[in-house]
Amino acid sequence: MKIAICSPEVFPFAKTGGLADVAGALPKALSKLKVETVVVMPLYKAVDRQKWGLVNTKKKVSAKMDDRDVESVIWEGKLPGDVKVYFIENQGYYGRDHLYMTAKGDDPDNAERFIYLSKIIPEVLKAVSFRPDVVHVNDWQTGLVPLYLREYPGDPFFSETGTLFTVHNIGYQGVFWAYDWHFTGLDWEYFTPESLEFYGKINIMKAGLIYSDIINTVSKTYSKEIQTPEFGYGLDGVLRKRAANLYGIVNGIDYEEWNPETDKNIYENYGIGDIRGKRANKKVLQEELKLATGTKPLFGLIARLADQKGLDILAGAIDDMLKLGVQMAVLGTGDEKYHKLLSGIAKKRPKQVSVTLGFDAKLANRIYAGSDLFLMPSRYEPCGLGQLISFRYGTIPLVRKTGGLADTVKNYSPSTGRGNGFVFTDYSSKALLRAVKSALGVYEDRKAWNKLVAGVMAEDHSWDHSAGEYVKLYKKAADKARRKSKAA
Repeated sequence: MKIAICSPEVFPFAKTGGLADVAGALPKALSKLKVETVVVMPLYKAVDRQKWGLVNTKKKVSAKMDDRDVESVIWEGKLPGDVKVYFIENQGYYGRDHLYMTAKGDDPDNAERFIYLSKIIPEVLKAVSFRPDVVHVNDWQTGLVPLYLREYPGDPFFSETGTLFTVHNIGYQGVFWAYDWHFTGLDWEYFTPESLEFYGKINIMKAGLIYSDIINTVSKTYSKEIQTPEFGYGLDGVLRKRAANLYGIVNGIDYEEWNPETDKNIYENYGIGDIRGKRANKKVLQEELKLATGTKPLFGLIARLADQKGLDILAGAIDDMLKLGVQMAVLGTGDEKYHKLLSGIAKKRPKQVSVTLGFDAKLANRIYAGSDLFLMPSRYEPCGLGQLISFRYGTIPLVRKTGGLADTVKNYSPSTGRGNGFVFTDYSSKALLRAVKSALGVYEDRKAWNKLVAGVMAEDHSWDHSAGEYVKLYKKAADKARRKSKAA
């Protein structure tokens, strides 16, 4: 099969969140399965052309925006696994220091920038002579691609091309005022509740949900949750209509990138055969963060500091947690109220709580390696990568049962020895505190705890399995497109 993966961000070139990790790791895993894959993304200013060996192909493509033909140049690079990446160079749209937003908020021309991205992607594929069996698009920034491909009925290049649309977080939909409609180039017949209209505005994600052949999201539980009013953010009805074509595949992680045996960012390498190095990492992490050294259980928290990540229920439980003697290493940024709350607690209890506002990739690895438990009390979590990385480093996740956390973390039972973490269901501070107490009870039994650590490190959450599941969906999308083509 030939697959084109289109994403607004791809690791290691440009990243704001987990989408980039998926878009960077999945092609590499597909190449191991002998699936011919290319990646298409914008050439942001942040992409280091020299570092990644990018080459200007000198090929130019254009798409009409209103009465203008807006031209871009195609650059070429590679991901591991010899996967070609085609970068769209357009200084006006993507030559900025950021991807989507600044400290002041979203770029005011994001509708124009990413409508253009959806328009230009098919032109790029034609220019490089890559005729895909499936175009795999990700999140709202590429949501119009399935609709634009559908508008190429007379172009044999895409006559049998299927489309897969992946929802990474339905909370971000690309909703813009109706005055941006002229950028789409579509007739007003598409501006209806059955198509792209959404309470008087344009909803670009709706295009991906309605016009793609197959839809998937990043865990089985989340695929069910987003069909409910509580988690569907106004699109649950659309998703229920397409339930027969909606699937859930849990993300994997790159086991070469996340490997405590070779990780250069941690203090001492270790593996499943000898976890003494993990204890050494904890000691030095405590020293670096100026926490009290010793055997007190250390919780790591690496997250956006916002309600969605469970910071509101953590705020109601943290004092009682600290009274139990635990330590916390927090890394992240988000809402100002949580900056003040956590920084204030760290100031009062500097030997128990460390707070680093911002993001430091090297420190993140050291927290994964040095912590005993990893905290994810999320209100909702489409997939979550933190728990998968923590498994790899022998750090036990404590999570709320939602989305991908429900699919990957099973509550540990001391009586049977089964389970790989600690799980609570009710979204409340009391439920979180009960789970913490359960975890501490097991932590005191060093033999049981060491067995639990070794067990989670032996699990396989790499992309190998998930990539195979994506191949199955690609086949469904391609078959669907071929049937449509023959029926036309």
